[in-house]
Amino acid sequence: MSENAISVRNLYRYFGALKAVQGVSFDIPHGSVCGFVGANGAGKTTTMRILASLDYPTMGTAEICGYNVVSHPDEVRRLIGWMPDHFGNYEHMTVAEYLDFYARALGYKGKERRLRVQEVMEFTDLVPLAERFSNKLSKGNTQRLGLGRALLQDPQILIMDEPAAGLDPKARVELKSLIRVLASEGKTIFISSHILSELGEMCDSLLFINGGRIVHHGDAESLKRGTEQAGGYLYDVQILGDPEALSSWCLLQPGVEFTEARKYGGRLNIQGDNVEDAADVLRRMIKDGLQITEFHREERNLEDAFIDMLGRIERGEVSAAAPTGGRAIRPPVPPPLPTAATEPAEEDKTLNSSSN
Repeated sequence: MSENAISVRNLYRYFGALKAVQGVSFDIPHGSVCGFVGANGAGKTTTMRILASLDYPTMGTAEICGYNVVSHPDEVRRLIGWMPDHFGNYEHMTVAEYLDFYARALGYKGKERRLRVQEVMEFTDLVPLAERFSNKLSKGNTQRLGLGRALLQDPQILIMDEPAAGLDPKARVELKSLIRVLASEGKTIFISSHILSELGEMCDSLLFINGGRIVHHGDAESLKRGTEQAGGYLYDVQILGDPEALSSWCLLQPGVEFTEARKYGGRLNIQGDNVEDAADVLRRMIKDGLQITEFHREERNLEDAFIDMLGRIERGEVSAAAPTGGRAIRPPVPPPLPTAATEPAEEDKTLNSSSN
């Protein structure tokens, strides 16, 4: 068995003049859960489609359990379960018929097929919906059906593109529970999402992509520690009187940034690496006549860390991350841009309806 479940090296993907992926490199060990984070258009779906053998890289390599996704797509497809953010349902086909159809396509026959479909339906809690039409389900139940389809062949690796998008809180909790169960069974899960707090709870590591480049690979705590060391600490400050007095005061203070207005004050970023710096800011506030009713440090959440990191990238303070989350690496010289687009842009995912 290969050392890593997923291994990507210097991956590029161009769609005409659009540089969707630019020199991406990372490794995901067997049995781990990795969250893939990035804004819309950052390159997440393009990278995932290449890993699922649904697209070709312009340059670079991607491997699943040691198999190259371009030269050995059949071996790759036997190892993965692919759950796109959108997939096709068939009119007048029930949930049970839908899963049975894909089980047949995967080569299951007779009693083995019926047992496998039943197992998947029980795991994803689709048994009560067996006779419902697959194209008439709620968003949450549709995602359960997509997960069930991805699990039919009992894959070693699950690649999930925005599985929680559009789900209500209850459905998100249920999906998160299913992912935890799969992780406990030793499956490798590569999952993209915009809900960073939930990813931080369930993932062993987080992979941040921006503008087609990896900018962070590590656990949630290392990300938050890194941005705190580089960007100061956040404090919630509440005052008596007009809250705008606090923001006006911050404008004249070195090392203090007013980051968010709140009902009775605001959120401040105070530069420094010890509590004495914050204490000095508090003393200055009181000396200048601000009536402080509350002053406490807030833990930087993943959303703050992500936004902070994007700001550091724009200022040129952060470069691409190494495959293991260590020092920055220098990618090779990228290939020249093609003269014309030969593939659809990342947002065009119509092929997903027939994948896996």
